[in-house]
Amino acid sequence: MVRRVSRPIADGLFSLDDGELTLVGGRSSSSGLIHFPLGPVCPYRGVDDVEPIDLPRTGRLKWWTAVNAPPPGYHGPVPYGFGVVELDCDPPLRVIGRLTEPDPAALSPGQPMTTTPLELPDGDGNDVVTWAFAPEATS
Repeated sequence: MVRRVSRPIADGLFSLDDGELTLVGGRSSSSGLIHFPLGPVCPYRGVDDVEPIDLPRTGRLKWWTAVNAPPPGYHGPVPYGFGVVELDCDPPLRVIGRLTEPDPAALSPGQPMTTTPLELPDGDGNDVVTWAFAPEATS
């Protein structure tokens, strides 16, 4: 049996604590605007006054699709969902990412979403951990 080692897809994109994934963004004190991923310079004003912030784990689905053919270098399952989620922050921030729901017909505009970790094979027998958005359970 081959051991699969999980590692983040890239350092600094998110924190993972007890199975809860939180994206790490940046806020510029001069512009008051938020961006993701975290960068040292505000992408809106070009000022280097960015502080790291934990982004909200919740948001609303804006746009989505299904990816039915694997892109080059991708070793995970298809189809998979892909979309834009507007995070519950002020000012709002839209983040592009994987969706845990692969069926576009099962999704709807404004649907509540939560960030979640997702493990994917890297092609070398290991897993990488990335973020995805999962539809919130409805009661």
